[in-house]
Amino acid sequence: MNRLIIGRYFPGNSLIHQLDPRFKLIFVLYFIGLLFFLDHFFLQVIFFILTLVIMMMTRVSLSIYIRGVRPLIWLILFATVLRIITTRGGVVYFDVGFLTVSHFGLLSGLYTFLRFIEMIFISTVLTLTTKPIDLTDAIYFLLKPLRYLYVPVEELSLMLSIALRFIPNLLDETEKVMNAQRARGMVFGEGNLLEQMRALTPLVLPLFAHSLKRAEDMADVLEVKGYKSGEKRTHYRALIWGFKDTLGVVLMLVLMLVVISFNI
Repeated sequence: MNRLIIGRYFPGNSLIHQLDPRFKLIFVLYFIGLLFFLDHFFLQVIFFILTLVIMMMTRVSLSIYIRGVRPLIWLILFATVLRIITTRGGVVYFDVGFLTVSHFGLLSGLYTFLRFIEMIFISTVLTLTTKPIDLTDAIYFLLKPLRYLYVPVEELSLMLSIALRFIPNLLDETEKVMNAQRARGMVFGEGNLLEQMRALTPLVLPLFAHSLKRAEDMADVLEVKGYKSGEKRTHYRALIWGFKDTLGVVLMLVLMLVVISFNI
């Protein structure tokens, strides 16, 4: 199975599983937004510890979260190194040509690394503990005011949910096709750039055909179930806002006040 965890749902009965999907979606967006205002080391530590606590509350193994980060680690490290060499200030530890490593650069790189890790972890918490159909209802609820601007909210929320749900499936299919091609003698990742691009041709075409077939099957299923674009829908599942969600909002306000107090 593919190692990318974002987009997968793990059934459970933890406190995080029980929270209203609307609150979880709002909290994740709010949390990620606050990460860009953390310019103090103590704040970075607080938010990192809070992220770990939330992950532990899901009762999902930490190794699963780490496994989900591995495919993106090179992108994270690239962004971190880029931040280090482009930020100057304080004591200079290394300076050769355009490469400069300073105290502020290292600190900025550390903050960038932590932000990426925390964003991935907190987003993974959302998808691991929220059913795709519940996430669709939450997205629809939050986007509902846009209907007055003639935005197709129902179609948009459905597309977002389907895309999020089938990303792991597409990655799994990619791994299966790659293994099948390797069994036939195909070699990936070797040769010059042109040769590597040619090697991807027998990989891309089956995936493209499979994606079209899956889209057709999904369209048939929606049609059989009576789904019609633009029609008023009823909801079998009712989203219930509980006391736990209200306490979560209080936590959001506390986090905002903590960030403001450090930035004053």
